[in-house]
Amino acid sequence: MTPTTETMVGIGGAAESTDMVLNIGPQHPSTHGVLRLKLVLDGERILHAEPVIGYMHRGAEKLFEARDYRQIIMLANRHDWLSAFSNELGVVLAVERMLGMEVPERAVWLRTLLAELNRVLNHLMFLGSYPLELGGITPIFYAFTEREKLQHVMEEVSGGRMHYMFNRVGGLKEDLPAGWTTRARAAVAEVRSHMDRFDDLVLGNEIFRGRTRGVGALSAQAVHAYGVSGPIGRASGVDFDLRRDEPYLAYGELGDVLKVVTREEGDCLARFECLLEQTHNSLDLADACLDRLAELPPGPVNQRLPKVLKAPEGHTYAWTENPLGINGYYLVSTGEKTPYRLKLRSASYNNVQVLTELLPGTLVADMVAILGSMFFVVGDIDK
Repeated sequence: MTPTTETMVGIGGAAESTDMVLNIGPQHPSTHGVLRLKLVLDGERILHAEPVIGYMHRGAEKLFEARDYRQIIMLANRHDWLSAFSNELGVVLAVERMLGMEVPERAVWLRTLLAELNRVLNHLMFLGSYPLELGGITPIFYAFTEREKLQHVMEEVSGGRMHYMFNRVGGLKEDLPAGWTTRARAAVAEVRSHMDRFDDLVLGNEIFRGRTRGVGALSAQAVHAYGVSGPIGRASGVDFDLRRDEPYLAYGELGDVLKVVTREEGDCLARFECLLEQTHNSLDLADACLDRLAELPPGPVNQRLPKVLKAPEGHTYAWTENPLGINGYYLVSTGEKTPYRLKLRSASYNNVQVLTELLPGTLVADMVAILGSMFFVVGDIDK
């Protein structure tokens, strides 16, 4: 018989005071992309949280410098893949401002309409995926059903499902297909008629409310300190929306329809409620844009551009209220056909930083609920 050796391993009292480091990610099903969270735990409670980013970094800002003003639209389109139209919009607004270019009125209203449809598409994704992260699978099917109706009209007008590439410096790529506004109005009405599924099925669910009410409360002071914006900032009582406070496109004429949704609680439930109510308002804004387009006479939707487009020497900053928050482009030009520098300020980058302050003191069981309620896209963080 082979002799055996027994080893006694003793665990003293010192182990009870030892903190555990837990890595969430970098590939984890609770995140929208490749994000790593480094947590320090004391039992079930989080003591320290550090978001570790960069796994999807593609160097977009450096690539901007090697592309001309037509080509950078394609790169800018992709960092927040749920808000592609809005991403494009910020770039062309910055270049148009440098050129001192006026855009045709039809293009202004069309851009506003498509930006709001893109906002609804973005929000529907999170309205479906957030309950999924908490264990409720049904809302994601409803969300994708409604998204498909709007995706269809967006694809018809632009040719793309995710990356529309429909904005151009000076306006839009081309005019609308015949009868498109009628089909868009029908799609908006149909989506609105089914939004009660999220009002009743999700917000009316006591398990969902139990998992989100009072969880992950973010203070208005932290919102200001970290530059948090969008529905997350407004859910903490920070009443700020560029569409109202510094109007661009046609938002200055939509003040009677535009509603800035806020809450005071700042918890996961408040963030979800802001997102849902803002979706309702974006559908109303889309209808208002369609009404205005019906009144406008036929006309161009873009400006004729030179074969080689060069922005004059100087710099400018253009920011927009993207679906996830403030999106800004700081453009520096030396008078060439490519930007000397194009700095991107993305919403998700700032919004995720605040996790270092939001997660400590909470339970591991609530971590996924808090993380999902930040409504971020990892490509928008890493750029």
